[in-house]
Amino acid sequence: MFDLKKLACTMIATATAGLLSGGGVASADTFVPLPGGSVTETLGDGTSVTVRIVGESATIGPSMGSTPLHRNAWVSGSAQFELSAPARSTVQPGYVVGCQVNIGGGGANAGGDYSSDWAGQNPSAGGSLGGDLSLGPGQAKKFYLLDRESPDAFGAETHLPSNSNTGTTGSVTWRNSTIGLAGCAGYAQARVFTEVQVETDGAKEIVTVWGQPFSLG
Repeated sequence: MFDLKKLACTMIATATAGLLSGGGVASADTFVPLPGGSVTETLGDGTSVTVRIVGESATIGPSMGSTPLHRNAWVSGSAQFELSAPARSTVQPGYVVGCQVNIGGGGANAGGDYSSDWAGQNPSAGGSLGGDLSLGPGQAKKFYLLDRESPDAFGAETHLPSNSNTGTTGSVTWRNSTIGLAGCAGYAQARVFTEVQVETDGAKEIVTVWGQPFSLG
């Protein structure tokens, strides 16, 4: 005859041991403080442009996919710029994510030419909105953080990845924006950037600042 009380105790102990073994327990999030970046450029008409990324950080966590092909991170920071004279400007902060590709080379100001900063790799030039990406080995892609709705000339809804400014200063701050990466079987990295386009009566240029690459695992 079975001892039902003893059998029940054995089943509870077995289930508890399984939970404590770590197979079904997600790992803890990892907070990574980052140094941001700064660059100063002088336009052809003498206007000085300084672009900074400050207060940057990333929190690397287990992905919803719970497989080696998935990564998940929450990123925060602030992009700020200063001009020596009033001008029309737009600011576009974003991130580049790479799968098994070196994204640490090059200078602070890419000026829109990503190949020189990416050891021969050229991320999607058009970019995209939102941080849910699918990448294979050797691929890199950038996305913008902003999604500003605005009517076009005919009243239809458009989406812009930038903020417009007039004057000498501007900034964009983001907090806990998500980077979700799928399909990457190798190591993965991300890197913040901010593009500021400045237009004066005598000059027009894009000044780009890059932050430090960080691992997504």
